[in-house]
Amino acid sequence: MGLLGTGMLLTFTEVAPEHELDFNEWYNREHIDERVFMPGFRRARRYVAADPATRVKYFASYETGMVQDLCAPEYMKLLGDQSDWSKRVMARFTHFDRLTLACTVDLAHGISGATGLARFFPPDEAKQDLREILRDRVLPELASRPGMHGAVLLENDLEVVAVGLRAQGKPVPDDLRQEWVVLLDGSSPSIVGAALDAGFGDDRLADHGVASAAVDLGRYALVFGNHR
Repeated sequence: MGLLGTGMLLTFTEVAPEHELDFNEWYNREHIDERVFMPGFRRARRYVAADPATRVKYFASYETGMVQDLCAPEYMKLLGDQSDWSKRVMARFTHFDRLTLACTVDLAHGISGATGLARFFPPDEAKQDLREILRDRVLPELASRPGMHGAVLLENDLEVVAVGLRAQGKPVPDDLRQEWVVLLDGSSPSIVGAALDAGFGDDRLADHGVASAAVDLGRYALVFGNHR
């Protein structure tokens, strides 16, 4: 079975070491369950970095029916009504990054113990060809490697981003660029790491506008998840 919808929210988070116990308890006991039962949400999972080269320690994925669920008025209203525990934990974030994405290639299969993640900014003129290469060749090849379970391509929806920024009273930058994310699911961090290297190393996609040096790679282990 693939993803439980075509929308996905990704968040990347860190806190100071002395606050990690409270952060993890909040995420596992309140936040994941709270988000799963919000309108449009179907499933949520959270991960911890599995090697020191991974840039951000924690990331979470939230699957929604469609990406527009992430800027729906009811959802935006609920974001403004956080619990006291949520307010305390969120105030301690030392890093926070949020992407609202549409899934354009879904080769996901079940739930895996590890996820590899590749983030990059494709040039506009290369997007169509790059999407086809990933859909028809690269992602099927990576998903079929021993120990691998699936692969998806996610594209940040800039219209949804703009709605979210305006709802927070923030300006929409003129130079806002669309980020793409590839998620690779497998049975261990080392297996998904090898798949990341095979898919994005040695400038494999350089002819399609994505140099290996411009791709942010990460290897993560599953911590907790829940679904409706």
